[in-house]
Amino acid sequence: MPRILVVDDDPMVGATIEVLLQRQGFDVTMADGGETGLAALEAQTFDVMLVDIFMPHMRGFESIRIFHERAPAIPLIAMSGYAFASSASPSPDFLRMALELGATRCLRKPFTPDALLTTIRECLGEPAQPKDKKEVP
Repeated sequence: MPRILVVDDDPMVGATIEVLLQRQGFDVTMADGGETGLAALEAQTFDVMLVDIFMPHMRGFESIRIFHERAPAIPLIAMSGYAFASSASPSPDFLRMALELGATRCLRKPFTPDALLTTIRECLGEPAQPKDKKEVP
């Protein structure tokens, strides 16, 4: 059973991801911020990390950089609601910057359950599942 570390300071987002992943058979560890996520990373081994880019106490990309430095072999999926630069706005492309700091993949919030599961399976090296295939409980 793959172990997933989810680091997100939004309790609703975290709970939603946790329920979805547990229903798919993943062993999920939740952390509500960068410090608790790093403590979990020191205490356990994980197959994939999902890390929100913007959290209190670990501003901006500090969390992505530190998580990648502490566990460079573990695929890291960066998540952000402030995702892409647009031509109408001079804001930076945060997810592209996360990739440069070591993220394996990125997800823009809000994302669909299928997008999350596909991204995790890609990081685990699993083949993609057909969309029309029904999961048997």
